[in-house]
This record gives sequence, C-alpha cells and structure tokens, in this order.
Amino acid sequence: MNDKVLRQSVTDALDFDPRIDAANIGVAVEEGIVTLTGHVGSYAEKIAAETLAQRIKGVRAIAVEIEVRYPYHKKTADDEIAERAVKVIAWDAMVPEGVVHVKVEKGWVTLSGTVDWQFQREAATTAVHKLNGVVGVINGVAVKSRVQATDVKAKILAALKRDAEFEADGIHVNVLGDKVILDGKIKAWHERSVAERAAWSAAGVCSVEDNLRVA
Repeated sequence: MNDKVLRQSVTDALDFDPRIDAANIGVAVEEGIVTLTGHVGSYAEKIAAETLAQRIKGVRAIAVEIEVRYPYHKKTADDEIAERAVKVIAWDAMVPEGVVHVKVEKGWVTLSGTVDWQFQREAATTAVHKLNGVVGVINGVAVKSRVQATDVKAKILAALKRDAEFEADGIHVNVLGDKVILDGKIKAWHERSVAERAAWSAAGVCSVEDNLRVA
C-alpha cells in the first residue's frame, strides 16, 4: 500500500469513528509512518485516534502530535482532577487498594506506586484517561517481580499461538531474568500490541523490549 492510499484509509477511519471529531486532526504518511497532528477536545479522544490509526493495515509506526484543548468552561482545577482520579482508581476492582498514588499538574496526571501485574498498571491508566480536564497521563507505576518463572518463554509462545489474529511463527522470544525481548516480523502494526500483551501476561515479567518489524 502506498502512502497516499494509506493516508486516505487513516483519514476515512477517523472520520467514521463516532468517538472522534476528526475536523481538527491532520494525517501525514511517509514510508508507512503515520503522523497525527492537530487538536481534540479530550484525552480519551486522543487515545481513541491513536489506537484506531494503529489498527489500519499498512501502518508501520505512529507519531502522535495531537494536543488536548478543553473549552474554557470545561477546564477543571488540578485538585478536582486529583480527587476524581483517586476515587475512580479506588472503584476499579482490578487495581489493588492504596497502591497507586496520584499527582496532577496543569492537567497532567502522574501515577506512581507498585503493583504485581501489568494489567493492574494498565487499569490504573484506563481509569483516569476519560476524566474531564485530563490532558495527559504519565504512568510511573512499577510492576514488581514476584516470580522468576522458568517457563515464561513457553507461556508467551503458547499465548501468541492461541490468538486468532496472527501467526506466531515469525516471532522470537528471549527471556533475560525478568525482561522479555521480542524479535521477528509481523504483518501489521497492531500485532505488536497483541504480542506485548502476551509477554506482559506472564508472571515475573517487569519489562518488555519490542523489536518486532512490520514486513
């Protein structure tokens, strides 16, 4: 797929998605690398645009330069955002109580603390990114290594092969202590997230290095 066709595909997808007001989003494509520019009305809308673009066939990588601009009457003070963030994280059953800490500065939410699993770390981010007033989220929550599983590699490969979205034969998994390194070739950009999810799902994994290439 050439860049012109890919740009049109991304533009059409953004226009079609009811969660996104694409009027102020610009799309540029060079050698399969998509750059999104402009501004949107919420952080959730920014994430939706980024996620949607990642799933378009032919996208090799994405650069996001979208700014979140809240209308003046919808702007929220940092202390209000912080209070809401603490509550929404506490209400999330996937996040252990009292382990995630919140700091807010100029609409930017910074999360810190330590959890046992990557899905708990992601749940904390998901819980706050739809709050009014949030312009960005910095996830500084760490995943502590409780288990040094000897069969981490086998579990990851099995998880990849169970996924119906793509073949796992082209992916190579290396485990160095609590770090997983993914190498090889995939057919589409969104397959990276599938592989990363499989890697993070193994107990004892504290970091994932994704060197997968779109072929």
